[in-house]
Amino acid sequence: MDATRRVTAVLGPTNTGKTHYAIDRMLAHRTGVIGLPLRLLAREVYDRIVARVGPSVVALVTGEERIVPDRTQYWVCTVEAMPLDIGADFVAVDEIQLCADADRGHVFTDRLLRARGLLETLFLGSDTMRNAIAALVPHVTFLKRDRFSTLSYTGSKKISRMPPRSAIVGFSVENVYAIAELIRRQKGGCAVVMGALSPRTRNAQVALYQNGDVDYLVATDAIGMGLNLDIGHVAFSSTAKFDGRRMRALYPQELAQIAGRAGRHTEDGTFGVTGEARPFDEDLIEAIESHRFSPVKKLHWRNAQLEFGSADRLIRSLEHPTSDEWLTRARDADDLLALKTLAAIPEVQDKLTDAKRVQLLWDVCRIPDFRSSSGPEHAALLTRIFHFLVGRGLGGGRIPADWLGPAIKRIDKTEGDIDALSRRLAHIRTWTYIAQRKNWVEDESHWRGETRAVEDRLSDALHAALTQRFVDRRTSVLLRRLKQKEALVAEVNDKGEVTVEGEFVGRLEGFRFRQDASTSPDAARTLAQAAVQALKPEFHLRADRFYNAPDTELDFTEQGGLMWGTNAVGKLFKGAEPAKPLVEAFVDDEAGPEVIEKVRRRLQHFIDRKVAAQFEPLLAMGRDEALTGLARGFAFRLSEAMGVLPREAVANEVKELDQEARGALRKHGVRFGQFTVFLPLLLKPAPTRLRLVLWSLFNGLQEFPESPPPGLVTIPNIPDVPKQHYTLAGYHPAGTRAIRIDMLERLADILRQKDSRAGFEATPDMLSITGMTLDQFVDLMAGLGYKAEKGERAKVKTAEAPKAPEISAEAAAAIAAGQPIPEEVSILAPPPEPEPEAEAEAAAPELEVFYTFTWAPKPRFQRPERNAERPERKPQAEGEAKPQGDRPQGDRPQGDRPQGERRDRNRDGKPQGKPGEGKPYKGKGDRNTRQGGKPQPEKKPIYEARPPRPEKPIDPDNPFAVLMALKTKG
Repeated sequence: MDATRRVTAVLGPTNTGKTHYAIDRMLAHRTGVIGLPLRLLAREVYDRIVARVGPSVVALVTGEERIVPDRTQYWVCTVEAMPLDIGADFVAVDEIQLCADADRGHVFTDRLLRARGLLETLFLGSDTMRNAIAALVPHVTFLKRDRFSTLSYTGSKKISRMPPRSAIVGFSVENVYAIAELIRRQKGGCAVVMGALSPRTRNAQVALYQNGDVDYLVATDAIGMGLNLDIGHVAFSSTAKFDGRRMRALYPQELAQIAGRAGRHTEDGTFGVTGEARPFDEDLIEAIESHRFSPVKKLHWRNAQLEFGSADRLIRSLEHPTSDEWLTRARDADDLLALKTLAAIPEVQDKLTDAKRVQLLWDVCRIPDFRSSSGPEHAALLTRIFHFLVGRGLGGGRIPADWLGPAIKRIDKTEGDIDALSRRLAHIRTWTYIAQRKNWVEDESHWRGETRAVEDRLSDALHAALTQRFVDRRTSVLLRRLKQKEALVAEVNDKGEVTVEGEFVGRLEGFRFRQDASTSPDAARTLAQAAVQALKPEFHLRADRFYNAPDTELDFTEQGGLMWGTNAVGKLFKGAEPAKPLVEAFVDDEAGPEVIEKVRRRLQHFIDRKVAAQFEPLLAMGRDEALTGLARGFAFRLSEAMGVLPREAVANEVKELDQEARGALRKHGVRFGQFTVFLPLLLKPAPTRLRLVLWSLFNGLQEFPESPPPGLVTIPNIPDVPKQHYTLAGYHPAGTRAIRIDMLERLADILRQKDSRAGFEATPDMLSITGMTLDQFVDLMAGLGYKAEKGERAKVKTAEAPKAPEISAEAAAAIAAGQPIPEEVSILAPPPEPEPEAEAEAAAPELEVFYTFTWAPKPRFQRPERNAERPERKPQAEGEAKPQGDRPQGDRPQGDRPQGERRDRNRDGKPQGKPGEGKPYKGKGDRNTRQGGKPQPEKKPIYEARPPRPEKPIDPDNPFAVLMALKTKG
């Protein structure tokens, strides 16, 4: 062998720089060809060479790509696409150990035996090929290269504990997707690399990993073939794969090839297992770490001397055996199986008329089944293409554009999920392969560009779909910024949405950050860490705005919450007094103590001012030092009740108050009503709402009663609701409704002017005050202690205006004709005869219903039924008060004298006499004896002697109420 045509085998494990060495050697020559095992790796090497010498002299030729500049000097190809007859100065074949591969090994063996450069030839691969290369390649020189870094085994790890910059390897699409989904939930996302991806998609996914957007890579064994990535750890999720024919365990050298991707250049790497993969045994670990494997003993081979005389001769030549002890005939590959199928079709046999057509059939059968379709489906496609290429003439034909165009157009769709896009990419690879064949289509450059454009669009769509599904870009971006220790920039819009570095992370509700709940637990920790770091300045700015905000922007809820706009910023809790509540601020601890204290102070100022404004009359009464004795004690009771007290609860205290004490309290707006003692100003909606909150808070209620809607005179009386809640809300329960306290007192003023013993009817004023119908008013009066008796009486009808007489028809006709009305014609029409029903209705008087109300107090003890057996009456103890009715003891015009107390003493306090003790007393209006029993002339009642005066309600709070009452009585 000429020394100028030297052959060198550069052998060693991964990460030894073999490919880099081959590129340097090729560029040292004028021309060169390098064959690589994968289209992905060919694209990577092509980009590296273009970066050094420019695109004008570098060609890329694969099954689906063909970039061949006019001044091409260097060819980067897949091993199957290597041009062997161009006479290049340099030839290199990478991953030469694939000669032992059952599927593609015969192609690598052919290049080992026949591919030679004019000046230099390199075979790159594993040291297991040393003996085979030495036996088959004469005068070969071996160059051993050692690994730059150490590779060590770390055992089994859960995916959740996988270190950053790790690659997890799976051997099926389903396994890869499942692992990628798990990593997205736990780690924020990953890149996906598979052999089926187009170079464009693969490069985009690798860029995600290389740029640090994600820290994890999930891949098939495609990464074992020379892809140079920044990987620190390789984890095997399985140690078996489907090789196209059967499931089998990976060979130790295959495991080492993949594990060797860990550790880049001088950085050490590790490998291990994860998921359901069983841990490696000691011998396998030793072999991978020391790179010592059993040498290859057989290379797969297929005869390259093909005979195209007929289909049968071609098949026999492909099946020709070998006698070399280092070679073994390869099993039938897909192209040979397709050839046997098509050659058996009669329509195809009829067209195999010469060697050129047999060779054309062989070229058609070598179209890869990228779609992984069934055998008959793929054979049908190849048959159709062969018929097109044979054509009708002896010169051959072309694949018609009207068939190829619609087929490509059906694939050119970028919508759909990952599986749909992957299927379309597999289909377009078939048409891309066909467009690369010479003389198969018209306008080759057009169809090559068209299929390439469709593949690029589908590749971009697939990359986007993979990223959307398996990458939480938000988490990955934030992780990268946190690792780089950069200051994160947070923005909060008017909706409270928080974005950190442009990524949505959650919402800021007042001074509490609510992070996005759609994230996984691991991603949530990252979001929280990034948000806390970025939101610190925002917390201080927001606290300043809150402290200077007007009170109109703040409010409290009916459950004691404190709001700033729509955001909860704190809550009230019990203080030393009902009117002095304390506040708790809702602020994240990460905001800092300064922000927490500033928010708390602002909330305390707000609620203090709110209480001072709404309860100003009550607070002023408490500060009044002029109130002394009983008046001051009663003021304290009223303050405890927040300005509203049922009169029955303080009846004794009211009786003990003299007129001077009452007057002092009235100066502060206190009104002594018949049913309630209250301050009218505190019955307004705002004080009422605040009173319910403060009272409930001070008494430790779990659920606070809600304030009724403003403007309602009555509300439903719900039995389960305590009466005290109605009182605090400013209502008094009576029957099925509760009436507003101030309106009830107005009603009481009217009722006091009625004779409740003789009975009275409801007036329009009563119904107007309560806003009730008559039936509803009856129920209300029953709740107040009155008895209603129903009655009926004839309704007084309003006289109807007389109807104008109607003109008779004859008179109307004469007037219309302009003639005088004859004397015999009646001018007026006779009145209509009444119908029997109308006469009966007119005869029956219309009745109206009315009610008469009398005072009927409920006994304190339930009386038995009249016919029931009465229990033995308990003897009354001495000094025990007799049972009384429950009619309220309200202020009366007679100087606040309790109802029912008789004037049986004179001004000196001496008894005036009692009935039955010598001085007859027959009651009011019928005194026959007076002034020592002297007979008096009988007088007519006042209402008969003079017309009644118009009744006017007497204000019990009027200081002249006593005089007015006495005058009325007299």
